[in-house]
Amino acid sequence: MYKIIDGRKIASEIKKEIAEEVIKLKSAGKKIPHLAAILVGNNGSSETYVANKVKDCEQVGFRSSVIRFSDEIAETVLLKKIEELNNDSDVDGFIVQLPLPSHISENKVIEAIDPQKDADGFHPVNIGKMVIGLSGYLPATPYGIVELIRRYNIETSGKNCVVIGRSNIVGRPVSILLSQKGIDATVTVIHSHTKNIKDIVSQADIIVAAIGSPGFVKGEMVKEGAVVIDVGATRLESTETKSGFRLAGDVDFESVAPRCSYITPVPGGVGPMTRVSLLRNTLMAAKKK
Repeated sequence: MYKIIDGRKIASEIKKEIAEEVIKLKSAGKKIPHLAAILVGNNGSSETYVANKVKDCEQVGFRSSVIRFSDEIAETVLLKKIEELNNDSDVDGFIVQLPLPSHISENKVIEAIDPQKDADGFHPVNIGKMVIGLSGYLPATPYGIVELIRRYNIETSGKNCVVIGRSNIVGRPVSILLSQKGIDATVTVIHSHTKNIKDIVSQADIIVAAIGSPGFVKGEMVKEGAVVIDVGATRLESTETKSGFRLAGDVDFESVAPRCSYITPVPGGVGPMTRVSLLRNTLMAAKKK
């Protein structure tokens, strides 16, 4: 029988740990961590994510702020705002919520953020530190995935791990983290040009699905006893929910779960861990000061 990897439960435990740290900072007369977010346009998923982030900050005793712009904003104006936040000593960490409108370069935006305030862990300096194993701010979702695996005591050493997807936000960084000393998995990254995908996935002890294609991983692709981490979160229209949409993962849960030892649900798996990783990075930034 498979076990659910409960991201909400683990995120809640980590939030309690962070809240205790904030109480210690307060009682020592030190600064309360402040996490800011820039939100461009009104993408539904982004709105939900940022609203949850504000709630998370309240729960742990952080200060938080949201800066909103319309999706017509000029790239230069956005970059100027980033520079202001870089120079604002009251803000410890901040994110620019992705995706951005097509006329704005995501890379330019990411590179404009001060690496010391990069709560998302996307800046090339932080990615570089992660690659060579130096302490820095880790990309939020990969950080959350590794923490889930660690807190469920899932064996990784020498295990065959397949990462589906090679995005700079999840696929590539999580493949690097899983192969690092101390985690020691043997990692294969597959993508749209990979041949024999089914054969490769079916040999995996651990599968991380981060491709953005609902239900991509089917039961017949998964070996008995595998651990499956579903990073997918595609919004699909639904008549069965109040909001009119539902979140769909990259894994076909019904056919895959019975074959697993552990599996993350969507929602309630990786998502809460991504948000709690932002808090951890921001706390680290505040303490460094």
